[in-house]
Amino acid sequence: MSRSARNDAWIPAALDPASVAIIGASENPEKIGGRPIKYMKAHGYRGTVYPINPTRSEIQGLRSYPEVSALPAVPEMAIVCVPGQLAVEAVEECARLGVKICVIISSGFGETGAEGRRLQDRMLDAARRHGMRLVGPNTQGLVNFGSGAIASFATLIGELGAQDGPVAIVSQSGAMSVVPYAFLRAEGIGVRHAHATGNECDLTVADFALAVARDPGVRLILLYMESISDPATLSEAARVARARGVPIVALKAGVSSRGQAAASSHTGALATEDKVVDAFFRQAGILRVSDMRSLVRAARVLIGDARSDGRRVAAISNSGACCVMAADAAERHGLDLEPLAPHTRGMLESVLPPFASAANPIDLTAALLSNSKLFSQVLPLLAPDDVADAYFISLPMSGKGYDVPQFAQDASAFARQTGKPTVVASPLASTRELFERAGVATFEHDEDAMLALGQLARVTALQKEADRLAGASVKIVETRLPMSGPGFLSESDSLACLADLGIPTAPYRVCRSRHEVTAALRDVPGPWVVKACSAEIPHKTEYGLVKLGIADQDAAIAAFDTITEAVKELGKGLDGVIVASMLRAQREMIIGARWDAQFGSIVMVGDGGKYVEAMPDVVTLVHPFDVEHCLAQMRALRMAPLFSGVRGEGPLPARQVAEISVRLGNWIQSHAGRVKSADINPLMLGPAGAIAAADALVELGRS
Repeated sequence: MSRSARNDAWIPAALDPASVAIIGASENPEKIGGRPIKYMKAHGYRGTVYPINPTRSEIQGLRSYPEVSALPAVPEMAIVCVPGQLAVEAVEECARLGVKICVIISSGFGETGAEGRRLQDRMLDAARRHGMRLVGPNTQGLVNFGSGAIASFATLIGELGAQDGPVAIVSQSGAMSVVPYAFLRAEGIGVRHAHATGNECDLTVADFALAVARDPGVRLILLYMESISDPATLSEAARVARARGVPIVALKAGVSSRGQAAASSHTGALATEDKVVDAFFRQAGILRVSDMRSLVRAARVLIGDARSDGRRVAAISNSGACCVMAADAAERHGLDLEPLAPHTRGMLESVLPPFASAANPIDLTAALLSNSKLFSQVLPLLAPDDVADAYFISLPMSGKGYDVPQFAQDASAFARQTGKPTVVASPLASTRELFERAGVATFEHDEDAMLALGQLARVTALQKEADRLAGASVKIVETRLPMSGPGFLSESDSLACLADLGIPTAPYRVCRSRHEVTAALRDVPGPWVVKACSAEIPHKTEYGLVKLGIADQDAAIAAFDTITEAVKELGKGLDGVIVASMLRAQREMIIGARWDAQFGSIVMVGDGGKYVEAMPDVVTLVHPFDVEHCLAQMRALRMAPLFSGVRGEGPLPARQVAEISVRLGNWIQSHAGRVKSADINPLMLGPAGAIAAADALVELGRS
């Protein structure tokens, strides 16, 4: 069970508290202890504010109290602005008195090292004993412009006029909780929530994502994270958001090794493997972006009601150059400018001048200047047919001489008629203003407009797939495990686990004598591979304990003797020597699965063989997933064209690979850490759909 699922009583106290105490309150409205008071007075907070400062009787026109215990009533929220040991004592006092939530702005805790973490843990222990929740420490604070509850010292709040709106920002970083706010405000887009979680000793980005996803006034959620400590709650937040049609866009930083080190020093966060994060976001329906600008660039489109059912875009411009660049931009952002149907082109050609283009993109040319009705003539021809999933209009030339007010009304009527996303790009501010007034999303740059349509198409597809996966049946596979462990199983025990799962394996026998080798050669089809079987030697090739291409009995006996002697010299235990059929493969693949304490079962599938680490070509999936999702991800592999067959080769059994991947992932999930990992490499894919595991390695964890 996720942490926030145990108790959501903190949410009203965090987002709309009836009363707030500021411990370390300051008369100076520009100091950290003074800004929350200044902001709440300025932005219409309706609750009671209690300044706490033992040296003053009045602060910023409000009665001040020496300590929390002296207050006439227990506040729902406390903001801690005092340092070090004083902060710890303040948190402990708030917990004893029954404060519901404590926002610890003070820094110098878990992000600084062992002593700081000890103090942080002490605060958390006190809070948990009394049922109080913590935000931070080392947080910039919480902001709700809808209620005026601003438990934050962020400078930008004082620099920008507040505007409530449909966007919620949740961030580990204080700066990244308000920098997107600044960009959105510059675009005229209001923001309701801007919450920073800091060190996350208790409440996390995931907790606040779930809280704001339930706010009916929120239409878009933007997340900034340096770690994901509670994927279960984040997954629930994504589910709630999908049910309301609310997109979630996330920036997960700390991708590079230096970025991970910086994240650790910033918030004390642990790095999370990036491919796992990608898979988790993808399967939860969360759109991941790589930079801060991409986090906000599509907001104008994402907060709207229109959604793309696909990736097809129809582009219209009065510039041939913009038409060419629109086609390039569409490809960059994963969109398709498909040719228009012949009858649609015919209708367009009947109204366009001969030198214009009725292809997609549609080039209106400079004729739009002399014939302002051209715009209103072209758009209705695109509305009745299933021409596209979204529309892109570029007007690099507009202003005087153009009937821009009419263009704006025509575009607005077109967008309402089609019910599909429609965006306009123009470098002229006056043109953009007219389209915005008409309710059409506008952008200064063509690239930004196309990126917005690309993000909208991607997040719509992600959410649709996440909903499908949520309803997919997952068959948990349980098998009896060897009583050994923790540690690696021998290859024979590992292959036996696969056989119990119904996964085909290469024919093999475990031999403990020359006589058994001779008998195995009669039962196992040749040619053969002979290799050591030992739980103490998981990687046999490194020690020369695998002999390939064995063609007869003498060679097999010699290989047995050589391997037995080599293992003896290594001082390792030997369960026997495996004699297995040396299968011929059209292609070798790899499937690996491992248990992660946070994300559960994680599966990797891709091109296999001995070069898998030198030239990796794999995709990662997080439980739960099904065969169709696995197949869709496998199409992104560089080797994907081979699945259909090339150069006279038959197709590869991709569906069987996906089925094995699902089975292995479900198996790891069902044992919840008892099976630590399982690798199949190589998985031999042969002609006519033949498939078999030639080698396997299972590692057990603690029961």
